[in-house]
Amino acid sequence: MGMNLSWKSDLQSAYKNSADLFQFLGWEPSSLLVETKYPLFVPQNLARKIKLQGKDGVLAREFLPDNHELNEAGMNDPIGDKEHYKAPQLIHRYHSRALFTPTSICPVHCRYCFRKNELNATDEIFSPDFEKTLEYLRIHPEISEIIFTGGDPLTLSNEKIEKYLTAFSTIKSIQDIRFHTRYPVILPSRLDDGLQQLLQSFSKKFRTISLAIHANHADEFDQESMGKIKELSKLDIQLLSQTVLLKNVNDNQQALLELINLFISLKVRPYYLHHPDQVKGGMHFYLSLEEGRTLYAKLRSHLPGWALPQYVIDIPGGPGKVGAFNPETITFSGKLLGRDGEKVSVQEPDLFSL
Repeated sequence: MGMNLSWKSDLQSAYKNSADLFQFLGWEPSSLLVETKYPLFVPQNLARKIKLQGKDGVLAREFLPDNHELNEAGMNDPIGDKEHYKAPQLIHRYHSRALFTPTSICPVHCRYCFRKNELNATDEIFSPDFEKTLEYLRIHPEISEIIFTGGDPLTLSNEKIEKYLTAFSTIKSIQDIRFHTRYPVILPSRLDDGLQQLLQSFSKKFRTISLAIHANHADEFDQESMGKIKELSKLDIQLLSQTVLLKNVNDNQQALLELINLFISLKVRPYYLHHPDQVKGGMHFYLSLEEGRTLYAKLRSHLPGWALPQYVIDIPGGPGKVGAFNPETITFSGKLLGRDGEKVSVQEPDLFSL
């Protein structure tokens, strides 16, 4: 089967400035200053869905520039990527897992992105020297899983993905591969026959290949995206869900239950519900840990254990994810207690005038 190039033309034809996008939408631009700091990128098919839903819809909130992004509250690197950057394009935060950042390009610019201040610059975490990357992995056999992140790793061509997977398959200690991606929902044309055949082929060379599909609301899906995810579910790979809890987007029981049940119907295992990171330019999406825990408690009463995603929070400064709904994290006097007992400041949204 020939490679489907439509996804590349879909990327090329995406809206890259507010003037063009808002002209298509027929709305007054909410802000033209924002994109001088945080670029805009919205594929045409997503723009059509935003227009159909309206300017007060959750899709507009997730993907259109907003003056709140100019607020200086928050952190440039809220999860401490720089603290654990160990080799070119490699972040080694957890003992047995390493993040691999082969691209800074995404199929859409999410306005809440925790790396929005890194993607905006030519950041060192995306600078390649693959031989040094492989050298680090060879001398760290405790790393058994490589997690492709970015940007969005499926922006890479099939040939480039095959090159990386082939190289990783030669290191015996690497057993598992995981991709975190928005493409199945935002630009499903990327899931072409060539990519599906590639994933199926390499599923025999690793213990697991996982695809973590990032979506925050059921309104992000359409017939094409659901069809592509159903195709993926027939491969010998593991499909996982990844969702960020966002104020005024999905911070209610009905929206989360609808999304989780949709994932389940598409054979996607609910995996992560992220508490929002305290990223500069994204604090208008932030809600308190107590609000998140209250909402998660409601989910627990409505879903069986196997359908519940893990509710996690990335401790500011780089220690990594901890459970946000168990004794690993305890709030007291405005502090958060991590796994090692170290107190880490948590700024709650009432400290900011957004």
